[in-house]
Amino acid sequence: MLHNRFHIKFWGVRGSIPCPGSDTVRYGGNTSCIEMQVGGERLIFDGGTGLRMLGQSLLSEMPVKGHLLFTHSHWDHIQGFPFFIPAFVKGNEFKIYGAPAPNQATIRQRLHDQMLHPNFPVPLQIMQADLQFYDLEAGETFQIGEVSIDTASLNHPGEAIGYRINWNGLSAVYVTDTEHYPDQLDENVLRLSHQADVLIIDATYTNEEYYDPRSTKVGWGHSTWEEAVKIAKAAHVKQLVLFHHDPSHDDLCLDQIGKQASLAFPQTILAREGLAIELYP
Repeated sequence: MLHNRFHIKFWGVRGSIPCPGSDTVRYGGNTSCIEMQVGGERLIFDGGTGLRMLGQSLLSEMPVKGHLLFTHSHWDHIQGFPFFIPAFVKGNEFKIYGAPAPNQATIRQRLHDQMLHPNFPVPLQIMQADLQFYDLEAGETFQIGEVSIDTASLNHPGEAIGYRINWNGLSAVYVTDTEHYPDQLDENVLRLSHQADVLIIDATYTNEEYYDPRSTKVGWGHSTWEEAVKIAKAAHVKQLVLFHHDPSHDDLCLDQIGKQASLAFPQTILAREGLAIELYP
């Protein structure tokens, strides 16, 4: 791993549930997982089903060290963790971070519990890698090597936290599973996103879907691409990446959303599996 790079790669870009198939092949069907190689550190954000693919790619690099940072523990953000092969291999080392749930369950407890019978055939204790768990508090700033990480609370049922990764004058922000407010921009999201080089943000719905009186999505904990554009403009970000695609949005639907969003904010792209972004000073 290079020590002088800020590299972002997308391994899973969907929300709610995996949706593989011929209609989603271009953007991908795996749930949330992003890898950042920053200042010699490997940072992995969320452990959706995309984490399995990342794990397979790491087998040629072992022994491997890394940091797993979770926004929260809804299924689509943790269900890849039991299939993360490097965690089962002795000699590897992973530091795992997350904020306690509203019931005060730690990230370790929640990852452990999803692997208990009858939900899964083998327990977390089977994993032979050195797993170290750290509890975060939303709003705190902490350090991983040369990388500084800011956190903030997000507006999501069951709570979630967003991350801003800072290194060598560069910054990337990861804020997913957050719902916009009807009459104002979220101050936490604005603060994290301020003048970021890259903003990766929840854009699950369109405004039409979100406000549809026949099947409203208000209160479900997710935002729209239109609101993402508002944040990008207000925070003066350089690159907007729409993320956490709804499983009902096939490739053609996302193509159309991408065109509309780019008209509103030209520096917009849609997250897709395999997308890589390199930041330069």
